[in-house]
Amino acid sequence: MPSISRDEVAHLARLARLAVTEEELDTFAGQLDVILRSVASVGEVAAEEIPPTSHAVPLTNVFRDDVVRPGLTREQALAGAPAAEDGRFRVPRILGEEQ
Repeated sequence: MPSISRDEVAHLARLARLAVTEEELDTFAGQLDVILRSVASVGEVAAEEIPPTSHAVPLTNVFRDDVVRPGLTREQALAGAPAAEDGRFRVPRILGEEQ
């Protein structure tokens, strides 16, 4: 069975640039060991005659077909806008206004 040592957890923490306490090293080592054992047990169940799948049941597309429908004209869309300019919605500038 896989096992992870306290030193390996400390090494992983250094690689990830995580500051962990001595107590956390012991806690994380135990937790990571449980995770590794769980993953290993799943690997033992997998059989060669069972094909790999991404989902337990087949998926079907639930989207409707795209159908072209009439929409608003530019003038109709801009008619309800609080401000319009050059055939576009006018909105307040939010970038580049640092003073």
